[in-house]
Amino acid sequence: MRWMTWNRFGRAAGTTALLALLSTPAWSGATLDAIRERGQVKCGVSTGVAGFSAPDSKGRWTGLDVDVCRALAAAVLGDSNKVNFVPLNSQQRFTSLQSGQVDLLSRNTSWTLTRDASLGFHFTAVTYYDGQGFLVPKKLKVSSAKQLRNAQVCIQSGTTTEKNLSDFSRSQGVPFKPVVYDSFEAAFKAFFSGRCQAYTTDASGLAIVRNKEAPHPEDYVILPELISKEPLGPLVRRGDDEWFAIVKWTVFAMIEAEELGLTQANIDSFRASPSPSIQRLVGTGEDMGKLLGLDKTWSYRIVKAVGNYGEVYERNVGAGSMLKLPRGPNRLWSQGGLMYAPPVR
Repeated sequence: MRWMTWNRFGRAAGTTALLALLSTPAWSGATLDAIRERGQVKCGVSTGVAGFSAPDSKGRWTGLDVDVCRALAAAVLGDSNKVNFVPLNSQQRFTSLQSGQVDLLSRNTSWTLTRDASLGFHFTAVTYYDGQGFLVPKKLKVSSAKQLRNAQVCIQSGTTTEKNLSDFSRSQGVPFKPVVYDSFEAAFKAFFSGRCQAYTTDASGLAIVRNKEAPHPEDYVILPELISKEPLGPLVRRGDDEWFAIVKWTVFAMIEAEELGLTQANIDSFRASPSPSIQRLVGTGEDMGKLLGLDKTWSYRIVKAVGNYGEVYERNVGAGSMLKLPRGPNRLWSQGGLMYAPPVR
């Protein structure tokens, strides 16, 4: 009986301590302090991948990865335009993050064990589920990558595509002749010039180059099989847990906004909603921002600035874009996809 009394007391004391901890504002962290002092988020992006991060004809950066950076600026600085976009190629990206040249990388980078465990980084969340495939001319009349025996394959150096191609070659007993280029652009241009019989990269990249760069897109086909898993998302340096939390919860807030039906256009109409989940996201209920070192309306500003995840997807790579990539695994979990966010509560 005495044990039960103390056990109940211990549970009650533990609950009280936990509630006290949850009510304590988070420290802002060195990265957030530096961002606030300079008035900008320094975001490492690609040197130009349509739909993900690329400057338009007026020099304004657009894309899914770009919108993640704009969402962060809205959350921490109150203005989605306060971003310094730093274009980085595949060889520069990791050293630039390690050295502090950028606050985060948001540039179609695959989450792997090696990168997560040995480079001093934390991947924060998945913003696009992809996989590596092959683009070939229709005139080759092949329907599978296994038919590309001894083919020359154009590929970009410094990426996971090199190892994936090697792994696929060994596991399937299909030899390839990789032709390696330093940049994304050089690799696909060499392919379209006839230097290689195939071009390999993430399937999203294949759709981009076929639709945007091919002289005659109808002359090329993306083969059906994917040879890898490529979960893409932003990453940050280790050692600043507060900034790590802000970046990942920015992505999660965009996903949860889509689940709750909150959009860039309608979010203001939900500010009087009786739903606790919606109140937390629009900043009229329980204060979630203080746990991140932010204010109460941080997530409202994200949606107001860039929209929910579905909106970001559709205008950059989905039906509303020139790429017209199907949502596929990037649908919400409730719609048969893989996009699932922990609850904002």
